[in-house]
Amino acid sequence: MNGQFQIATHVLTLLCKQPGELLSSDYVAGSMNVNPVLVRKEMRKLRACGLIESKEGKAGGYSLALPPQKISLADVYKAVKLPPALGQAKNKPNPECPVGRQINAHLDHLADDVEAAIIKKLSTITIFDFVNQFD
Repeated sequence: MNGQFQIATHVLTLLCKQPGELLSSDYVAGSMNVNPVLVRKEMRKLRACGLIESKEGKAGGYSLALPPQKISLADVYKAVKLPPALGQAKNKPNPECPVGRQINAHLDHLADDVEAAIIKKLSTITIFDFVNQFD
């Protein structure tokens, strides 16, 4: 699994902990100890989904677009469009095999159930709730 969800959640957590401030992608990247390019990529996704907003210019930066109580971790998960939790088959199984001709349908159904469970759980946690775990 890649770190898109972790980066996006870190971004929103920082913005929530510093309300009223505009944070630069360099500042956020420094908190994560990652390349600012990775941070900006996820910030574009968060902005496109209406979760953060940005102000251009020397005094610009990023802030939450919504109250943190209105942003669920499911919103974050959907914004970064992660690959399926169980992955995706790259091969076409043998249709002559009794397992091969059915396996993908059964795995797809299982993957849909897992994805629904992830979203259901993440829907119960807001960024506000998540941030309240920090000192």
